[in-house]
Amino acid sequence: MSMPAVHDNAAWKSARPALSVLIPFLRDDPEPLIVLLDREAPALHGAVELVLLDDGTNDTALTDRLAARADACALPIRLISLSANEGRSIGRNRLATAARGSSLLFLDSDMRPDHRHFLQTWADLAHAGETAVAFGGFSLLQAPDHARFAVHRSMAARSDCIAHEQRALQAEKYVFTSNLLVRRDVFETEAFDPGFTGWGWEDVEWAMRVSRRFKVEHIDNPATHMGLDTVETLAAKYEQSAPNFARVVARHPDFVSTYPSYRVARRLQAVPWLKTIRPLFKQAARLPILPVPLRAFSLRLYRVALYAEAI
Repeated sequence: MSMPAVHDNAAWKSARPALSVLIPFLRDDPEPLIVLLDREAPALHGAVELVLLDDGTNDTALTDRLAARADACALPIRLISLSANEGRSIGRNRLATAARGSSLLFLDSDMRPDHRHFLQTWADLAHAGETAVAFGGFSLLQAPDHARFAVHRSMAARSDCIAHEQRALQAEKYVFTSNLLVRRDVFETEAFDPGFTGWGWEDVEWAMRVSRRFKVEHIDNPATHMGLDTVETLAAKYEQSAPNFARVVARHPDFVSTYPSYRVARRLQAVPWLKTIRPLFKQAARLPILPVPLRAFSLRLYRVALYAEAI
């Protein structure tokens, strides 16, 4: 692990938080999120702290600006800056170590609360102490409505922005570290697996392990996912995620065998020349002349074809 630089604001030392909000970022700017969260500070009375981890951006100007923003906030804030990237799992484990609350809220830096009582809702659950794990949900309410993000928007609306009652039917499947409450004793029992590299599946695999021992709940406390991607960026993430998917399949076949992505991947293994055909799916997803639903379907096929080769 790289040696961190740590900056605490004035409110940090005396705070006794019940809830620690853990925000990792890399080459992103979490300042807009910090501003939105700090609006709730007067009603929280020190019950919530923010811990931010810059996982190797190495942007002095950004670090200085975030430190100044933290100093201007009423919420207790600690900013941890790393000189070298450690990755998603190790970074989140480091954030948990730095946190002081009895519950941890993992919140991605590109999320935006959808209402003004977002932190209060989580703080109330943390104070009660009965919730082991809870996911608050995604929305696209504030997300950019630009043509270059149309495919991701379509895919997210179909697979991510799901009502809490529906998510609860497969509790472990719809757990993402973008808006996730975890009681400290649960996280100390089951941390994120640092063996996952790149993008994808480390949070769902964690939820599979946890759900075998603790209740995983789903509530209606959404935040908007602002970080929509282009087709090229999504495809690159899917390419990174294929080995992670194979790792999950090997560890949790009972869960994964119920997922449509796994069942389709198994069928695609019988398709001749799949490796030759696969790039055509990505090419179709990139064509703006095609309807967005068809482009989204093509990109899903590209992802599943990658998974078919990985397993």
